[in-house]
Amino acid sequence: MIKWLLIALVAGVALLLWRIAAHAKSNLPRVGDPAPGFNLPDQNSKPRANDEFRGKWLVLYFYPRDDTPGCSEQAARFRDAMREIEALGAAVCGVSVDSSSSHAAFARKYDLPFALLADRDGVVAARYGSLLDLGIVKFARRNTFLVDPHGRVEKVYLGVNPSRNTREVTEDLKKLAA
Repeated sequence: MIKWLLIALVAGVALLLWRIAAHAKSNLPRVGDPAPGFNLPDQNSKPRANDEFRGKWLVLYFYPRDDTPGCSEQAARFRDAMREIEALGAAVCGVSVDSSSSHAAFARKYDLPFALLADRDGVVAARYGSLLDLGIVKFARRNTFLVDPHGRVEKVYLGVNPSRNTREVTEDLKKLAA
């Protein structure tokens, strides 16, 4: 009897995870699509909108939580590459469901020179197919989008590796911005 309950529980969890993954992929913007709009507060509570970045490349990266090992590594790598990224005509914005005050502490701790956007309700992450909503808790999935100067999605990086993402984006920017 316990064996069958365990099998049913595992099957139920697998079905739930499959539905979550399928829903996220249905919202995922494709290359060539207009980038979904956003208007979110940054770490200084300043509203930031996608229109602000028209005319330049935008690296929009979604990450699960401030000040966790993978998220800290990814942010620090973008920080360290900012001169090169800016020289290629691009800006960087990180997005998670954390608050502006959490973002402010994270930005101060790691000396981050780019905007961290507070998507508290996960609406923008959902528009980008990057929200993991488990009902009682939400996280942004670790995905990155390269948006061209006209506001179109040029490249999509799913389930990125924090140690490689910055290098991949920078290499692609070099090719695309040339």
